Amino acid sequence: MRRTDLSDRALVRLLPATYHKPPALRGLVDSDDELEILAQIEGMTSARLLAQQGRNPEIDPRELAWHRRAQDLRIYGDTHVNAAFTYTRRGGNRFNTDRRGAWYCAWDSQVSIAEVAWHRTRELRFTGSFHDTARYVELLADFIGVFDDMTGQPDDLALHPDPAIGYPAGQALAARLQRDGSRGLIYPSVRAAVRGARCLVCFAPNAIQNVRPGASWDMVWKGTPNYSVHAVG
Repeated sequence: MRRTDLSDRALVRLLPATYHKPPALRGLVDSDDELEILAQIEGMTSARLLAQQGRNPEIDPRELAWHRRAQDLRIYGDTHVNAAFTYTRRGGNRFNTDRRGAWYCAWDSQVSIAEVAWHRTRELRFTGSFHDTARYVELLADFIGVFDDMTGQPDDLALHPDPAIGYPAGQALAARLQRDGSRGLIYPSVRAAVRGARCLVCFAPNAIQNVRPGASWDMVWKGTPNYSVHAVG
């Protein structure tokens, strides 16, 4: 596998807008002291906060954004970075297990949309109803440094479109790379129809720089697996 030196800005990660709102607890209290009490209660079950307290065996709290230098993250993106690594889907994703998350992003908004929409369409198929509207917000981040690169290996088993096949292979590959100190992996998009579309999965919180909000998008399903996408003005 080759390695690629990146110095790229504004890679796009999509986050459901419901996870992007200001803290919901603020409207329930009258003072900062009361807010702190509620935050402590929330922290008893928050995977992100438990990890920041050193109570996740898969993540050293010194890796997380809140524990390091980044003024830009403290202004905006620290909780989003930490959440990416501490909240996981059952069974994991292509390049992470359900024990530790990762930061998935792409060089192009439409590629990120295709990746996210595939997963949401799959969830709708499980429910038996293709009627849904979902708003997503872009998180933009910069990446500088050397990353592993498998864009020249489109037939690798880790890129198989069936999660039952691709995910175990991808998770095994990611584990090997991380043992060797990899910061992340560049790979061909599995879901985007655009030729040459690339994604990046970042394994290290401290490799994610200058997080800031980007555009917002509405994805709409009207009874079929086909969806439409609208930029939110």
